[in-house]
Amino acid sequence: MQGTATTTAPMATTTTTDAALLQLIWLASPALPVGGFSYSEGLEAAIEAGLVHDETTAGDWLVDQLHLALARSDLAVLAQAVTAWRAGDQPTLTRLDAWVRSSRETSELRQQTEQMGRSLMEWARSLQPAERAAETPTYPVAFASAAAQGTAPVRQVLLAFAFGWAENMMQSALKSVPLGQSSGQRILGRLALQIPAAVDHALSLDDEHRQSFTPMLAILSARHETQYSRLFRS
Repeated sequence: MQGTATTTAPMATTTTTDAALLQLIWLASPALPVGGFSYSEGLEAAIEAGLVHDETTAGDWLVDQLHLALARSDLAVLAQAVTAWRAGDQPTLTRLDAWVRSSRETSELRQQTEQMGRSLMEWARSLQPAERAAETPTYPVAFASAAAQGTAPVRQVLLAFAFGWAENMMQSALKSVPLGQSSGQRILGRLALQIPAAVDHALSLDDEHRQSFTPMLAILSARHETQYSRLFRS
């Protein structure tokens, strides 16, 4: 009608960057059926030993674990593995996978990375049955395989992996300390602030400087394997 203004809604545009980001969010989601919710990675044993007993000590424990364990081992492996998957570098992938298995200092920690890696690859095959059907790597190498299908930069892959880990660990703290939801969100906020530095540290590590040296965590994990009462598998 003459004199009447018309408006047109902007057309939504999906870009490859959007798709890559959404894939990472999907991979990092605690809802992904890989069983991450059933592991506390030593946190439950630390609570049993009295080392963790409230929001502050739980947050301190997880921040230390992020920097001293995750950044120096799994995140560093993940960074190399994404590049290797994209390049089809099977020798490097085999070497990284073997390192992850050998660096697990207790049976339950090794079972965790193997079970989660197997579950992630089964999930990936359910979406793309023809993709790498014979591979059953450890979890960081399996995560790299799924992430390598997209175009996200390696640093973003590591950020997503670390945040997914943080969400799972925060939920473990809620159940086992126990803590309320507000405490859990504050812990997650602390971890989110620390993750970029942990990722940058991981990206700086080569084969000679990557390490898995967390003796207290190993001792607690060994104790957890025979702990009388427990909620988690690690």
